[in-house]
Amino acid sequence: MLKSTFVLLFATMITNSFAQSNKDSLAIVNLLEKEAATWRIGDKKGHADCWAVRPYSRILISTTDARVIDLDPQIMLTPPNQLIGNGGKAILSNFKIGITGNSAWVSHNEESISKEGGSTFSYEVRLLEKVNGAWKLVGQSVHQYKK
Repeated sequence: MLKSTFVLLFATMITNSFAQSNKDSLAIVNLLEKEAATWRIGDKKGHADCWAVRPYSRILISTTDARVIDLDPQIMLTPPNQLIGNGGKAILSNFKIGITGNSAWVSHNEESISKEGGSTFSYEVRLLEKVNGAWKLVGQSVHQYKK
C-alpha cells in the first residue's frame, strides 16, 4: 500500500512538473514571437515589456562579414527610431528550451524577412528570467549566417 501511494505521488509530481514546463515553454515562445513582432511594427512599449535589463545583461551579435557587435541592452528598452519599426516579419523555428526554476535559455533559428521580401538568417540564444510571474528576456546572442 505504501509503495502504491509513493508511486502515485511520484507520478503526480512528474505530471505536474511536465505540465508546468509545457506552460512555461509556450509562454516563452509567445514572448519571443511578441518581441520579434513589436520590433518590426515599431511598438516601443510592447518591445520594452519583453525585456528586463539586468546589470549582467548582454547582447552579442556576430555578422556575416565576421564583425561582432556588443550592443548596449538598454537599446531594447529605448531603441532609436531608425532601428525599430522597419516592417517585415520574423519566422522563428527549431526551439530548444531549458527551464530551471525562474531562469531559462532558448536556442532557435530566425528568418527575418524585410518589407521588400529579402531574408536574413540567424541562430539565436536567448536568456530569460521569470519576473513577477512573467517571462522576460535578459540577454541574447545572435549569430547571422548566409544560406
